[in-house]
Amino acid sequence: MLHLTAGRVAGLLSRRGVAAFSTSGVKMASHGGVTEQTDMSVPLYCDRLDTPLPDRPYKDTLSAADKSLKQKEKGPWNSLSKEEKLALYRIMFNETYAEMKKPTGEWKTVVGGIFFFIGFTGLVVLWQRYYVYPPHPRTLDDEWQAMQVKRMLDMRVNPVEGFSAKWDYEKGQWK
Repeated sequence: MLHLTAGRVAGLLSRRGVAAFSTSGVKMASHGGVTEQTDMSVPLYCDRLDTPLPDRPYKDTLSAADKSLKQKEKGPWNSLSKEEKLALYRIMFNETYAEMKKPTGEWKTVVGGIFFFIGFTGLVVLWQRYYVYPPHPRTLDDEWQAMQVKRMLDMRVNPVEGFSAKWDYEKGQWK
C-alpha cells in the first residue's frame, strides 16, 4: 500500500494548486512541450455559410481611413460610393457568400490520392503474386479440369439428379 505523510500530500496539492492557478490559459504544458490553446470564451470570427453573422468583425484594429469610413457609415448610405460600401463590407467580413461557395478543386486531390493508393495496392498484389504466393496447383489448369470432368462422367457420378444426369451418353454431349 502507498503511505503518504500529511506533509507529502499537502506538498503535492499545493504545487498542483499553484500550477493550476498560475497559468493564464493561453499556453498549456503537454507531453511534447508548450502548445497554444485558443480561448473559447472570447468572440471568434469565422466565415461559414451556416453562420451568416460571426461573433465579431473581421478587422479588430481599424486604420485611420477605416475609422473615417465608419463615421461616414453612420450618415445616409446614398452618399457612399460603391467602393466605400465594399470597404465597409470587408471591415466586417473576410469573404462573401459567392467566395465561400466557390469550388476549391479539393476533389482533384482526393481522387488523385485514391487512384495513387489503388495503383500502389495493385503493385503490391502483383509483387505478392510473383514473389510471395506459391505457383497455382496443376488441378486448376483447364486440361486437368477437362480430364476430371471426363473421369466423373466415366464413373457416372450422381446419375439420377446430379452431374452425370445432365450428360447424354449416346450422343456424347450435354443435354
